[in-house]
Amino acid sequence: MRKPDAAFWRGRRVLLTGHTGFKGGWAALWLRELGAEVFGLALAPDTEPNLHALARIGEFIPGGIGDIRDACAVDAAIAAARPHIVLHMAAQPLVRRSVREPVDTFDVNVMGTARLLDALRGVDGVEAILVVTTDKVYENPERGEKFRESDPLGGHDPYSASKAAAEIVVSSYARTYFNERGIPLATARGGNVIGGGDFSEDRLVPDIYRAMKSGEALVLRNPDATRPWQHVLDCLCGYLVYAEALAKGENPPRALNFGPSGDAETPVSTLADAMREALGLAGGWTIAKGPQPREMKLLSLDCAAAKAALGFSDNLVGHAAVEATAQWYLALERGADMRSETARAIRDYMA
Repeated sequence: MRKPDAAFWRGRRVLLTGHTGFKGGWAALWLRELGAEVFGLALAPDTEPNLHALARIGEFIPGGIGDIRDACAVDAAIAAARPHIVLHMAAQPLVRRSVREPVDTFDVNVMGTARLLDALRGVDGVEAILVVTTDKVYENPERGEKFRESDPLGGHDPYSASKAAAEIVVSSYARTYFNERGIPLATARGGNVIGGGDFSEDRLVPDIYRAMKSGEALVLRNPDATRPWQHVLDCLCGYLVYAEALAKGENPPRALNFGPSGDAETPVSTLADAMREALGLAGGWTIAKGPQPREMKLLSLDCAAAKAALGFSDNLVGHAAVEATAQWYLALERGADMRSETARAIRDYMA
């Protein structure tokens, strides 16, 4: 499995949007371990606790708090970073919130992406831009097929539709502005990510952690739904290697799926049981009562293109991903230094 090359990243200036979030926080720490100069643009964390505070990410990315929807904030972040690499991870990432707040979701995920790309199209020194979308960008008839990058885009809920729309925005900007300047612009379509440091609402692992803390029963909305579960380090490894390959002129495809091996595509209930056991959580789970927003029951990715172009595959497969996730939360409960714990997990993965 190809890993990020520290010799490439050392000293490179990286603008990372969304660095206060779950995946963004891990990405910030990994880039720091690789020796990159990391600059951020993101809203303040909206959960308590949060990885940004627990890992003290603000100590090496001072400032960087701003709204991707604010053109002035975007311009200021780019001016401060003068980036070689741009990793755009800022998003409204929650399906159920998108159902409650559709306009805000489209504004962040579509227009936020457009504002960032518009501000970058006149900036010199940029070597590559990678926009992170999602596995949910595909039109999903729920027939069980693995989605390939050439499949039609779509989206039933506002989150999925907004990310599919962002894919079209990226393609338009690439063909109109960036290709002629020789700046590779691409999208990464990641699967459902688990890992320590996620405290978001309406996500499975944070819900299990909260049940452990409160002693209350775990409630599942769609226990039979199948998702391409993947550890955050596997997913981010793909993103970093992809951005590196783009910048090195390796000419990989301009959209790639990043998901787990087939045996990691398991029902919500199976992952919930495994995570509860790893955390030592007693009791079972119940099914949420009342009507719930529609969510796709079947979702699976074909990642052959990423394997062929980048040598990408998952390293923390199945139970290993569950165990790594549980150990992070158990370390938090012991009162460990979570900057050190998270950085150690990154170094162990790289080794």
